[in-house]
Amino acid sequence: MANPYSEHDQSLTPPQEPYYVPAASAWPIVGALALFLIAMGAGATVGGLFGGNGPWILMSGVGLLLLMLVGWFRDVIRESMTGLYSAQMDRSFRQGMSWFIFSEIMFFGAFFGALFYARMIAVPWLGGAGNNAMTQAVLWPEFVAHWPLVQTPGGTETEAMGALGLPFYNTLILLTSSVTVHLAHTALEKDNRPRLTLFLLLTVLLGGLFVYLQGVEYIHAYEEMGLTLDSGIYGNTFFMLTGFHGMHVTLGTLILFIVWLRVLKGHFSPEHHFAFQAGAWYWHFVDVVWLGLFIFVYIL
Repeated sequence: MANPYSEHDQSLTPPQEPYYVPAASAWPIVGALALFLIAMGAGATVGGLFGGNGPWILMSGVGLLLLMLVGWFRDVIRESMTGLYSAQMDRSFRQGMSWFIFSEIMFFGAFFGALFYARMIAVPWLGGAGNNAMTQAVLWPEFVAHWPLVQTPGGTETEAMGALGLPFYNTLILLTSSVTVHLAHTALEKDNRPRLTLFLLLTVLLGGLFVYLQGVEYIHAYEEMGLTLDSGIYGNTFFMLTGFHGMHVTLGTLILFIVWLRVLKGHFSPEHHFAFQAGAWYWHFVDVVWLGLFIFVYIL
């Protein structure tokens, strides 16, 4: 039986889809350096290292990261608008964004795991649960197993952050922003540019308001409640979970702001708008994570 794809019958050969291979870029190295400076600067700021220059190192890392984002986004936008991307490239972007969000799920899963371990295992164990009465008597005789721990072994006392007030308002803000970004997506699919522009801008403003109110909450925690990173396991888990989430909201707001600027320039169509979809996926992800934080950090 003859091969239907032999060289004698090229008409039956399936068409080859072009695949764009971008040129070598320095932006990944720049991003890695920026993250290194951010990590070093944050650690030095908290630990008082490098002669008090930690904040400068941190800010230089943030500045370099912003430079990387602007430069890399610019290159990708230029490549997309000049028609270099094929359907296969679009599938690659979708797979990459899906794996990125999965990695973020694992990232927050580790911190939630630390929180649950402290609450469900370490605290009861220190309180004498599971035939550990002798351990409690040796390590911390006066310890009472309850959560949140508002007193450390060193005698530092703090207050627990309640769910009402700013945390509750921020929850409403993020839930509303999830609705507005969905309405913007629907408007894009219907090619309703004014509605798309309005609801996407509302989403960006709500994201900025969330970050601002979280900053106000942190100031209140530090100055009036005595709730700091030094406030034992409760302070550690509180600021690690809410702080990293705040960083993700900041990044998501920046992404949606850039998408909004592209909308103003006439980019995207009902058929081709994955950059918008990727930002919307990420935004819904940070909304879901916040619901988990609000329940397990603030309420329970």
